[in-house]
Amino acid sequence: MIGDLMPPEKRGRALSGWQLGPLLGPVIGPVAGGYIAQDVGWRWLFWLVAILAGVLAFLYLLVPETYHPILLARRANYLQKLDGSRTYVAAGAPRSTNKELLRKSIVRPAKMLVRSPIVLIFSIQLAVVYGYLYILITTFIYVFEDQYGFRAGAAGLSYLGLGVGLFISLVGNGLTSDYIAKKKAAGGELKPESRLTPLILGALLIPAGLIWYGWAAEYKVHYIVPIIGTAVIGMGINLVWVPIQSYMIDAFTVYAASALAANTVVRSVFGVVLPLAGQPLYDRLGLGWGNTLLAFIALSTVPLTWLIIKYGERIRLNPRFQVDF
Repeated sequence: MIGDLMPPEKRGRALSGWQLGPLLGPVIGPVAGGYIAQDVGWRWLFWLVAILAGVLAFLYLLVPETYHPILLARRANYLQKLDGSRTYVAAGAPRSTNKELLRKSIVRPAKMLVRSPIVLIFSIQLAVVYGYLYILITTFIYVFEDQYGFRAGAAGLSYLGLGVGLFISLVGNGLTSDYIAKKKAAGGELKPESRLTPLILGALLIPAGLIWYGWAAEYKVHYIVPIIGTAVIGMGINLVWVPIQSYMIDAFTVYAASALAANTVVRSVFGVVLPLAGQPLYDRLGLGWGNTLLAFIALSTVPLTWLIIKYGERIRLNPRFQVDF
């Protein structure tokens, strides 16, 4: 929808605003959930989610269609009904049946993931970041209850550091992303690669924050110190997330949804699997070395990031890596 509604020079700010939901939600939820479970019972966690989901499901019905080919097809059908003596065909209208369209929509993300190195690399990088986010989310309660003696409600407040870091980088990225992209374009074509400048900073902040958080919690330094470390991680996560999402939208235009779908599948798998290893990892290596290991794995993605920033346009336009849709 952002690709449909926003011109390229304004997408950075729009995407940063949209990211408030998926990134801050996992932070605000545990803060509220800790006190809800503690004071009114765990059943209300499910009631509240069900109520909010029901309200949103109704609001979705009010969201208008934004995809250009669909809008043109509807316009052509409307004109055809008004004037049956002429034939109206929407520009770029598909010649496939609904069954073929469904098959293509399912197969296209898989083809992009396999045949496009850029989609594959960014999907893996974002998957690692996403997995780390959920390792932290699923282990914060244990860390701050066991290491610092927090009660369930207060332990939920430990998520605020991550949220503050995410919010700071959301605002910063929203204010600077479009400006940096337009400056790199220098009055010429705004290329997708111009969105990737903050990515290196984000890729470095994540391992730095993991080491900070891990060793501060390992030695039971005052609780605010590891929480500040999680804020650094939060800034890094957003500075990886938003540039990659912006790049996918700008690079794949009408097929952006398929590129993002491929990305979503990979990161969702990591988001499910990696947290299962979080607590066993900390039990075996401790918070210090456990997070240091995660930091080194995150650091190993930096060369891939540099590769796309340096040669992304050449790879993206190479005929060998073009996907037949």
